[in-house]
Amino acid sequence: MNMKTTSISKHNINIMFLISFFGTINFIAPVLTLFYLGRGLEPLHILWLQLFWSGAVLLGEVPGGVVADRFGPKVSFFIGVIIKIGSLILLIFAYDPWMFFLFSALNGFSVTFFSGADEALVYESLKEDNEHHQMDRAMGKIQSAGFVSMILAVLFGAYFASDLKDEQFVFLIILGLAFHVVELLLIFFLRSPSHYGDYRDNPFTQVASGIKAIRKAPTLLLLFVNFTLVFIPADSVYEAFNQPIFKEAGIPVVMIGILYALAAVGGFFISQSVGWFTSRYSRVLLMNLTGGLAALALFLSAVLRESLWIVLGAFFVLRLGQAMRGPIYSQLKNDLIPSDIRATTLSLISVLDSAFDLIVFGLLSAVAFKGITGILLASSLVALIGTLTPIKSKRWVKNGT
Repeated sequence: MNMKTTSISKHNINIMFLISFFGTINFIAPVLTLFYLGRGLEPLHILWLQLFWSGAVLLGEVPGGVVADRFGPKVSFFIGVIIKIGSLILLIFAYDPWMFFLFSALNGFSVTFFSGADEALVYESLKEDNEHHQMDRAMGKIQSAGFVSMILAVLFGAYFASDLKDEQFVFLIILGLAFHVVELLLIFFLRSPSHYGDYRDNPFTQVASGIKAIRKAPTLLLLFVNFTLVFIPADSVYEAFNQPIFKEAGIPVVMIGILYALAAVGGFFISQSVGWFTSRYSRVLLMNLTGGLAALALFLSAVLRESLWIVLGAFFVLRLGQAMRGPIYSQLKNDLIPSDIRATTLSLISVLDSAFDLIVFGLLSAVAFKGITGILLASSLVALIGTLTPIKSKRWVKNGT
């Protein structure tokens, strides 16, 4: 039997693809805000939901990474899915604001048991097969599963709940729960790489080692800044305002779901083709190119918001660019992190990411009085600063790490 077809990396990547598909699907996503409003939440409550989610992520990132490094990714994933399922069951019965806040906090906390652990599992699996230089290809494939689930969720969820009835919302939540049960079962099919989950030092020593690893690799910090200062404006900020931008450009509301679906299709093919791009062009060049295009797209979206083709072009550039940057960033940063504290270090980087979220959103709030145009112009400047942050890749050698 060909060992390559049964390697631990190929096996785990295939299982993680399925876990990503069943775990990221969210049928209620395209009507989630309408569901909140239908259950009696005010717009202020909806903003607070994000605060509870982000706060839980900030608090849970490091403990989640510690669990993964000490007990292995399967244990970490299992805990995360159980908490996520519990949060969705709570959502079905949520009518008071405090129940929604608890749902959001639990849902955010569940994410931390995957954050870092998933990348650590994939990288260590590839490393065991001496193929860790293909991390970006692997993460691109796994990421593509999320685009497939997004297409299904956007199209089916919006169609099924078109009447905005409570029983329709509940059915979509229950349907999502069924997919998460399958996700839970798939976790048992993962294989743990050798020595992963063997870290037994004091947890505080573990975290200190992760901080030391980051401090010893200034390249890692520069890489983080380059990626995050593009990701926040191009993804988090733009996603919050693209719908009113579409409406101002004359795009019917019913077409927005179709645009999201088309972008997901494009994202799927980009994710699957990351290896093709990185085999022909340097990863640093691709990061700089996609970052520069993101800054330009945000700028044009701000100054030419009434131009339909500019708006559409910017939307697809931003969506597809992020699909390219994610897997490449995963490859570059994992090349710089020690194996025994990989998940903890990745979680610490996620804590930095949450801190940058607060900083960037705080700065953008200072120009919010100028409306969407001011926010997008400031966002384009932030993305440009991120793109201009110098990065370099670690050369991979056949017999080295």
